[in-house]
Amino acid sequence: MKQLPESDNSLVIRTDFSDDEVWREVRDQLAAPVGDFRAYVDFVDDRDYDGLTIDHLLELGESSKSFVFLADGETMTNPEHPALVVDLLHEPGRTFRVIPSEMWSVENNLSLCNMDWEDFSSNLDSNGTHRGFDALQ
Repeated sequence: MKQLPESDNSLVIRTDFSDDEVWREVRDQLAAPVGDFRAYVDFVDDRDYDGLTIDHLLELGESSKSFVFLADGETMTNPEHPALVVDLLHEPGRTFRVIPSEMWSVENNLSLCNMDWEDFSSNLDSNGTHRGFDALQ
């Protein structure tokens, strides 16, 4: 499997190629602005990453990224399309999910180091999904 592409933006890697129409919907939802905010992401739509697991992702070696988003089977089949966020730097392999309307918050804050992993992972629902900081109150 080839190395992750270089990008100034965060990566959303498609790992499930079962439905191109759903992929277009997921991509549109993940990139959609929320008010004045948006996630700065580049979509990796390359069949070389079909079925990519977290273990294989970590085996790819050094990356300039501290985290990536995966659009996996759960992202494609769950009606809410939660992307999987994977830590590549601090505790490689740890994960949580994020719904599309909160993608900007995770991407912006982790990229800029305004917040850290624990800020998000301590605000997950019972399914391990981040739905925003007000969602659990």
